[in-house]
Amino acid sequence: MTRQDDTAHVHPPLRSREPFRALAMSVERASTVVFDNLEAFQNRTERLYDGFSYGLYGTPTSRQLEDHIAALEGGSRALVVPSGMAAITLVTMATCKGGDRVLVPETLYAPARDMASRFLGPLGIDAVAYDPRLDADLAGLIDKRTRLVWVESPGSATFEVQDVPVIVAAAHEAGALVAADNTWASHLLFRPLDHGVDISMQALSKHVGGHGDLLMGSVAVRDDALFRRLKDTARFLGYGVSPEDCALCERG
Repeated sequence: MTRQDDTAHVHPPLRSREPFRALAMSVERASTVVFDNLEAFQNRTERLYDGFSYGLYGTPTSRQLEDHIAALEGGSRALVVPSGMAAITLVTMATCKGGDRVLVPETLYAPARDMASRFLGPLGIDAVAYDPRLDADLAGLIDKRTRLVWVESPGSATFEVQDVPVIVAAAHEAGALVAADNTWASHLLFRPLDHGVDISMQALSKHVGGHGDLLMGSVAVRDDALFRRLKDTARFLGYGVSPEDCALCERG
């Protein structure tokens, strides 16, 4: 059957499948993803974590950046989101539910402290601010409802250095996870995952972006089940990042 001229434009020309590699990251834009057949489309949820099912959930460009961040952080998996603030919200929402308790240092990024009091509270999540100098004494604040302990070392603006391994030991003994806002130190000066922290988060808008011209955040982990929880929550919240920003971030 001969293709009609008036519909030919809806069929993109086939391109070579020969492997292509360059030093610069390729920018792959997509909302709709093409599947080889109906069966592949029907099973597209199987691609949520490692493949491609819809542009919002990842493209080759964002996955390359995520793989790079995971390597730099010493993790096995990473996820990029629209901002550092989005990353803090994502981690908290993925690990806590109504009736749970989260501990945050008083030096936590100011908008995140505002989120903890004005957003988490109405959801039934109890956010408690603590003195970042408590270290071992923080164990006294961790109760059976505590699901997450945030650390930030050095702390925003005031630069307190926390005893992260001691805090991790106390939290894990109580069954709580530990997340680090590692924006100030970045992976260049401190790798939280190497010290027992479960989730390492950065605002990529800062050190990694490097030029003050993009907004993005990242979350890195070593546990695949935890990564899937974070990925699902990001999906439910509709988090997505632009491939152009990912390429800028990779270059930074």
